[in-house]
Amino acid sequence: MAEPEILAKEVSAQASTQASAQASAQGGSTLLPLPADALIIVPVRNVVLFPGLVLPVTLGRQKSVAAAQQAVRDQRQVGILLQRDAEVADPAALDMHRMGTVANIVRYITAPDGTNHIVCQGEQRFQIVEYLSGWPFMVARVTQIPEPGVRSPEIEARFVNLKAQAVEAIELLPQVPGDLLAAVQSIDQPPALADLATAYMDIKPEEKQEILETVDIAARMDKVSRMLAHRIEILKLSQEIGRQTKTALDERQREALLREQMAAIQRQLGEGEEGKAAEMAELDKAIAAARMPKEIEDQARKELRRLQRLPDAAGEYGMIRTYLDWLIELPWALPEEKPIDIAAARKILDEDHYDLDKIKRRIIEYLAVRKLAPQGKAPILCFVGPPGVGKTSLGQSIARAMGRKFVRVSLGGVHDEAEIRGHRRTYIGALPGNIIQAIRKAGARNCVMMLDEIDKLGAGIQGDPGAALLEVLDPEQNNTFRDNYLAVPFDLSRVVFITTANMLDTVPGPLRDRMEIISLAGYTADEKLQIAHRYLVRRQFEANGLKEGQVEIGDDVVRDIIQNYTREAGVRGLERQIGQVLRHAAVRVAEGQAGPIRITRDDLVPILGAPKFENEVAMRVSVPGVATGLAWTPVGGDILFIEATRVPGNGRLILTGQLGDVMKESAQAALSIVKNRATALGIDPSRFEKSDIHVHVPAGAIPKDGPSAGVAMFMALTSLMTDRTIRSDTAMTGEISLRGLVLPVGGIKEKVVAAHSAGIKRVMLPARNRRDYDDIPDIARREMEFIWLERVEEAVAATLEPKTAPAPQLATAEA
Repeated sequence: MAEPEILAKEVSAQASTQASAQASAQGGSTLLPLPADALIIVPVRNVVLFPGLVLPVTLGRQKSVAAAQQAVRDQRQVGILLQRDAEVADPAALDMHRMGTVANIVRYITAPDGTNHIVCQGEQRFQIVEYLSGWPFMVARVTQIPEPGVRSPEIEARFVNLKAQAVEAIELLPQVPGDLLAAVQSIDQPPALADLATAYMDIKPEEKQEILETVDIAARMDKVSRMLAHRIEILKLSQEIGRQTKTALDERQREALLREQMAAIQRQLGEGEEGKAAEMAELDKAIAAARMPKEIEDQARKELRRLQRLPDAAGEYGMIRTYLDWLIELPWALPEEKPIDIAAARKILDEDHYDLDKIKRRIIEYLAVRKLAPQGKAPILCFVGPPGVGKTSLGQSIARAMGRKFVRVSLGGVHDEAEIRGHRRTYIGALPGNIIQAIRKAGARNCVMMLDEIDKLGAGIQGDPGAALLEVLDPEQNNTFRDNYLAVPFDLSRVVFITTANMLDTVPGPLRDRMEIISLAGYTADEKLQIAHRYLVRRQFEANGLKEGQVEIGDDVVRDIIQNYTREAGVRGLERQIGQVLRHAAVRVAEGQAGPIRITRDDLVPILGAPKFENEVAMRVSVPGVATGLAWTPVGGDILFIEATRVPGNGRLILTGQLGDVMKESAQAALSIVKNRATALGIDPSRFEKSDIHVHVPAGAIPKDGPSAGVAMFMALTSLMTDRTIRSDTAMTGEISLRGLVLPVGGIKEKVVAAHSAGIKRVMLPARNRRDYDDIPDIARREMEFIWLERVEEAVAATLEPKTAPAPQLATAEA
C-alpha cells in the first residue's frame, strides 16, 4: 500500500475513533471485539520502552486510562508508542511514531490522589500497519518484528566491544546500583545488550526512538556504540575536571569544593562571566552612592578592581567582598540634625526619671551647649552609680531628647584590644571592632553611643582595650579613628559618647581624665516608692498582661516590699518583687475571678515568703562596746556591724571578719588612741595589759576594707573599756589619725541614705565633709540629725551614754 493511502486511512480511522469516544461518553455502547492482529495503543511522552525492560507509565489522558483498563480486563498486551510532539494533548495518527514495543501490563495502580499508573514489561518491537476505528482509544493492526538470530563474527565483535563500552560507562557513572553492572555482564544476546545500554543512556527520547526503529542488529549496535563512546568521553572529562579542581584546593579551601567545580565547568563551557559583571557593576554603583570621602572611595575602588581580577572561588575573594560590604554600609555622610528642643528635653527627662534634679540639670546644660555649638567638642559624660539607678535609661533619654539613634556597646569582660579596634583583614573571620559595628547598627554617624560598664574592662596578652578607648573618647583625636579592619580613618567626632560605671577605682586615670563624672547615688525608701508608683507598677502591669482596674496594689504594700524584701541602691530587685506579686494576681484573673483583686500586706508572706531582711535597728544591742558605722560598696551604702570583747590575756589585739589591711590598721590606730587617752577617758591603763581585745566584723564571709571605719572602731573600743554604751540611734563614719583628728571620707550620700533606710536618727560625719551635705536627699536631711566631727573627743561627748551596770563578756560593735 502506498504511503499517502496509509496516511489517509489513518486520518479517517482517527476521526472515527474520536466519534466513537464521544458516542461512548454520551450514551455508551458495547465495544466491538478486537481482531487477533490488532493491538491497543498507549501513547506516551518522552519515554521509550525497549523489549526485555520494565517501565512505569503514568496515564494522564482519559483515552489512555480506558485503553489500559480494557487491556487488563481482556488480558491483552498493549503497544507503547512514543508521540512525535510531547506538547500535543490529544495525539492523532499523524502525531505518532511508526514503531513501538509490545508490552505486558505487569501491574495497574490507582494512586490515592486519583492518578493511574501501569508497570509494563517490553516483549517485542512492532510496526503500525493501519489504525482501526470503533473504540474509544487507539487501536491499530500491527506487525510484530522478531529479533534477528544471526551470530556472525562481525556481530560477535561488535557485541564484545559494546559490552566493554557499557561496562566502562557504568564504572564512570557516580552512585550506580551494584546490580546494573552484573546485569550487563550477564547478557549474552547482542539485541538485548544494545537495547539495555540505550535505555540507561542519558540521551534524548528521539535518539532512543531511532535505536528502537533500527531493526538490523549490526546497524543498531554501531549507533549505540557511537553514542556510548560520546557519553564516555563526557564522563571522563567530568572526572578530569573534578581531579583538577581537587588538586587546586588546599585544606583552607576545602569547603569551597562545589563552587570550584562549578567554576571549572563554566570555564570549559565558556560561561559565568555575565553574572560576575553584573555583581561588579552593582558594587560600583553602591560605592558611588555611599558618599565616602575621596580618600576612602579611592581605596574602595582599588579593592573593587582587585576583586574583578580574582576568580569567584579564590580564597581572597570572600574577604575582599566582605570588606567592600562594610565600607558601603557604613554611614559616611552626616545626616541632617534635628534642632534640640530644651523644653521637650526637660519633659522627656521628667517622664523617664523621678527626682535626680542635679543630674537632669547637668544633662540640660549639656544639651543646651550642643544646641548652641553643634560643631563644638562636647565633654563625654560618665554616669557612675550602683546597679539599677537608671544609668542606661538616662542615655536613652538623652538620645530621645536629641532626636538621634541610640546604640549600646557592652564593655563588661572585654579584655582584647581588637574588640575596640577590630582585627586586621589578614585573619580569617576578621571583623571591625565594637565601635564601628555599633555605628553600622545605628545607621547614623551622629548617634548616641553608650559604652556600658566601662569599669569592667580587662587587660590580657591581647592588649589593653582601655588604652584603645583613649582615642575613641578624645575629642581631639577621634575624628580620625582608625579601625584595624577598615584601615581607613572614620570620623567619630559627631558621635555623642556616654559611659557608665559602678565604680571609678578600676577605670584607668587617663581614661577617667577624658570624661566628666556624674554620680548617681542610691534611692531612699520614699524615692523608691515614687518610682514604683510612677514607673515600675505600670511596667509590670504591661509585662504580665494586666489591665488597669484588674489589680490594686497600695503604697503600703510597696513600702513593705521595699523594707522587708529588698536591700539595694537601685530598683531592679524591687521591680522583680512587684512582678512576682502581680504574676500571682494574674493567675487569679486568668482563672476568671471577678472584680478588682486587691493586694494587701497580709498577702505578701504567702506570695513572697517570709521577709528576707530584718530591721537593722532591732539587731542592735545596747551594751558597752557597740558602735554603728557606715560603709560604701559598689552597689550603694550600707551599715556595718562590728563586735568587740575583752578577755583575760596579755594585751593582744585580735581582728577577725575578713578585714583588709587598711581596716586592720584603722583598728590598731583606734586602739593606740584609746590607750593614749586612757586617763582622760577614765580608763585604768592596767586593763590593757591584763586583757586581750577581740574585734570582729560580722558577715565574716564578705571581705571588708577601707579607712572610713576608724571613728566607729575608736568608739567601739572606748565604749568597751569605759563600760558605757553608745546611743543605738547613732551611726558614724570617718578616718582617724593618731593625733585624734577625724579625716574626710567618700560616699557620704550613699552612707547617709543607707543609715536613713535602716532607721538611724543621728549620723556623725567628718567636719571636712560638709561640702557633701547638699548631695544628701532632702528627706534624709529633714529627718536626721547631723553631727560634724573635728576630733574624736567630740564623738565621745556626743554618743556615750552614762555608765550603767557591768557589761557582759561579749559585746557587739557595728561600724
